[in-house]
Amino acid sequence: MDDKGSVGKISVSSDSVSTLNSEDFVLVSQLGDETPSSTNNGSDDEKTGLKIVGNGSEQQLQRELEDVLMDPSVAEHCTVSPIPPGSDPLSAHSPKLEMVLPVQTAQESDSPGSPLPDEDSVVFSQLTYLGCASVNAPRSEVEALRMMSILRGQCQLPLDVTLSVPGVSEGTVRLLDPHNSTEIANYPIYKILFCVRGHDGTPESDCFAFTESHYNAEIFRIHVFRCQIQEAVSRILYSFATAFRRSAKKAVLSSQQAAPLTPDSDLFTFTVSLEIKEDDGKGTFSAVAKDKYKQSFKLRAGMDKKIVIYVQQTSNKELAIERCFGLLLSPGKNVKNSDMHLLDLESMGKSSDGKSYIITGSWNPNTPQFHAVNEETPKDKFMYMTTAVDLVITEVEEPVRFLLETRVRVCSPNDRLFWPFSKRSYTETFYLKLRQVYQRKERKSPASDTLYEVASLESETERDKRKTTASPGILPTGAGTMVPSPPEDDEEEDNDEPLLSGSGDVSKECAEKILETWGDLLSKWHMNLSVRPRQLPALVRSGIPEALRGEVWQLLAGCHNNDHQVEEYRTLITKESPQDSAITRDINRTFPAHDYFKDTGGDGQDSLYKICKAYSVYDEEIGYCQGQSFLAAVLLLHMPEEQAFSVLVKIMFDYGLRDLFKQNFEDLHCKFFQLERLMQEYIPDLYNHFLSVGLEAHMYASQWFLTLFTAKFPLYMVFHIIDLLLCEGISVIFNVALALLKTSKDDLIQTDFEGALKFFRVPVPKRYRSEENAKKLMELACSMKISQKKLKKFEKEYHTMREQQEQQEAPIERYERENRRLQEANMRLEQENDDLAHELVSSKIALRKDLDNAEEKADALNKELLLTKQKLVESEDEKRRLEEESAQLKEMCRRELDKSESEIKKNGSIIGEYKQICSQLSERLEKQQTATRGELDKIRLKVEGCERCSGLFNKEGRVRAAVTRAPAGGPEETDEEKEGLNNQLREMELELAQTKLQLVEAECKIQDLEHHLGLALNEVQAAKKTWLTRTLSSIKTVTGSQGKETT
Repeated sequence: MDDKGSVGKISVSSDSVSTLNSEDFVLVSQLGDETPSSTNNGSDDEKTGLKIVGNGSEQQLQRELEDVLMDPSVAEHCTVSPIPPGSDPLSAHSPKLEMVLPVQTAQESDSPGSPLPDEDSVVFSQLTYLGCASVNAPRSEVEALRMMSILRGQCQLPLDVTLSVPGVSEGTVRLLDPHNSTEIANYPIYKILFCVRGHDGTPESDCFAFTESHYNAEIFRIHVFRCQIQEAVSRILYSFATAFRRSAKKAVLSSQQAAPLTPDSDLFTFTVSLEIKEDDGKGTFSAVAKDKYKQSFKLRAGMDKKIVIYVQQTSNKELAIERCFGLLLSPGKNVKNSDMHLLDLESMGKSSDGKSYIITGSWNPNTPQFHAVNEETPKDKFMYMTTAVDLVITEVEEPVRFLLETRVRVCSPNDRLFWPFSKRSYTETFYLKLRQVYQRKERKSPASDTLYEVASLESETERDKRKTTASPGILPTGAGTMVPSPPEDDEEEDNDEPLLSGSGDVSKECAEKILETWGDLLSKWHMNLSVRPRQLPALVRSGIPEALRGEVWQLLAGCHNNDHQVEEYRTLITKESPQDSAITRDINRTFPAHDYFKDTGGDGQDSLYKICKAYSVYDEEIGYCQGQSFLAAVLLLHMPEEQAFSVLVKIMFDYGLRDLFKQNFEDLHCKFFQLERLMQEYIPDLYNHFLSVGLEAHMYASQWFLTLFTAKFPLYMVFHIIDLLLCEGISVIFNVALALLKTSKDDLIQTDFEGALKFFRVPVPKRYRSEENAKKLMELACSMKISQKKLKKFEKEYHTMREQQEQQEAPIERYERENRRLQEANMRLEQENDDLAHELVSSKIALRKDLDNAEEKADALNKELLLTKQKLVESEDEKRRLEEESAQLKEMCRRELDKSESEIKKNGSIIGEYKQICSQLSERLEKQQTATRGELDKIRLKVEGCERCSGLFNKEGRVRAAVTRAPAGGPEETDEEKEGLNNQLREMELELAQTKLQLVEAECKIQDLEHHLGLALNEVQAAKKTWLTRTLSSIKTVTGSQGKETT
């Protein structure tokens, strides 16, 4: 085999192989931990956690290997040859690194005395066993890599081994001693759950590991190996992947096998059901709604989901399902195998009755491959989704894939959750045709169980399509098709069998306008739940939309805030009921025609049992009465069992239904009398006919009142009656009863006593299987006006009549009856007295405990009060001290402020004087400069007027450099005059320099004064801020201390 090809096949996307895969194998993605199919619940001595094998001699190591690694079922067949104590396991076998992989087939392994492994196994040498550890998530790559890293780093005494990996799923992975090929341990492939290698670039890149179920699947262990040649890890992983496939060679059937199957015995029928569960935001997953007519699941976008598959074989001899090979899902229909995406398998097991297998997988719709089924679907549109489950059947050669194509509609995650009453799963029937195979070669492994191969696999839908194509006139009506059942008409059937309770389908389809009206009403109602909207009664008379019934019923009954009762229900179901046998007997007879309740031990019957049991414990006076289970079943079809129990309690107590069961059904007989009086008024001819034949109301109307018509009538009519009951009260029973009698009057008048009873039992309920007939009946019932005043009048007449009857009785009989009544009352009162006495004692004990606790708390509070008073005194002293300090600070700040202000004034006067001096100096300088300029002008004029002097000075007044000749006058006079002018000029220049010097000095003094002024202003400002800050902080401190003391 080309090694590169095999390695590439493994390392496409990940480094692990799991048995939960498609027909070849699936590479498990590098994600977080997966939910294990089982938890570690082994014996006490097998603690969950890390266990490093080998810390002593090699013999001790092999003893631990024998205890830890070997399966108990095969331990007696395996032998362990001890190695001499002095041998070094690290130097016992010194492998040489070669460019070729250390792989040899079973045929090449001819070591003397070694047990021959499977014929098509692959043997790997130059491996080191690092140890094993217990794991809780056997298919989690993250946990496997973590254990691999720990074992590689902590292993102190690695063991050189040889590994034999079979090529077929019926084989066994064997751990051999490299010195003498003695088998150390073996692991059947069906017990190996997961195989993983270390990531490239990590120290574990030369390691691989596999997990296996240990001790009858109660403990999961991971075994870690290191390969001397890193490139061989991929080859080993590919061998494991090959072993996971169902590719065993066909073997010849022995003569001892059973006779050939008959031609009709090779067809096996399976029923496969799909159920989708969705996160309900409460930590649990609830089944999503499914439209019974459109056959589409209603999903919410962005919510985590679970796929649950139920597989049940319904014909031929039972085939054992060994394991689930993969649970796959893909948007669309008629998809390719490559387009299917593997889901994370959570669990697989048998149902409680052992008839079906249940496979559960988690589905994250937010992943990119499921984007198509995570977007909201337009109204009145739907899309297809394909789900597949691959199963490994023990006697079938290759995996069998059951493919389910269903319609789904994705809605907003904010849509209301409705408790679906109808069937929540999609079911398809599959016909698996098997062909017996003949083995061509004797196998070494006696455990070979391949007897059949798949000849064909066809679903009911495919079979019906084929029949329809062949005969277009034949319509498919198989169990797996999505064709709705034909509507039932109102014609009476020829047989005398009564209508089963729970019959009839109720569609969730509703006009858009009606849903919008109800949506607006519910939005307003939720703003103020204590007040019912005005338009509510009119809408209820027309019938509540089926999709909204669960929510509206709870609001009508006032169960919108029933957390206390929900908690009480969870406590009640844990208690024993004295009427448990009666409840169990009635559960099997409640709604046998409905899919949710027809299965014995199913979810429906289980929830119904718990509700009836809880109510029998809750209402000790009435307990469980026959007929309550029907009303509880109706409620269960629309809401979870906790809410159904709350609504049941409201109907029994607040609506007066429990009064019908009290005092020897006295109130029920009053209701019969009221019904007969209403018949006498509204239907006198029928009333007279019943009188003539001797038919009384209690003979036909008992179930009407006790079960609220839920026992015999179709569900569409039953649901509408409960709508009216919760909205208008129990008096609506009279409206419905009169409407029934009025519509059946013509038929009833023609019957005798027996015929009338039979007519009430059989034809009347069947007549209203049609929604149209039921609607007409309910419209008639709503149109009949029966005032409460009239019912009160009839009730008063009944009690008057009863009193007259009692007075007409013989005194002894009346006294005996009164005595019995008083005895019953006395027994009831004694029981109540005992209960009250018990409660009194219990309350006294509780009060004593509470009093002790209160005294302890009072002592503690007194101590705290004393401490608080002491702290208060200390705080007041601290407050006074702080106030004194504050006053001192204020006085000091005031003095500093006055001093600063005086300094500011002083500095201001100095600055003014300096400014005045500077201005005077400036004026003097300007005057001197003006005088000097005037004198210079005079001198210049004199010089220009003198002929001698004009030659000595130029026009700018400067002395000329040289004179060519002497003037005409005498030299002495010229020198004197020149000298005088020079002296005068020097004096003027000297005076000008002095003036400039004085100006510079004045400017320096001005700058110095301005600097001192700035410093003084900064000091004053700083003094102001410091004083203000200290004052405010002291005030805040004192105020805060006072607030704490007050608290």
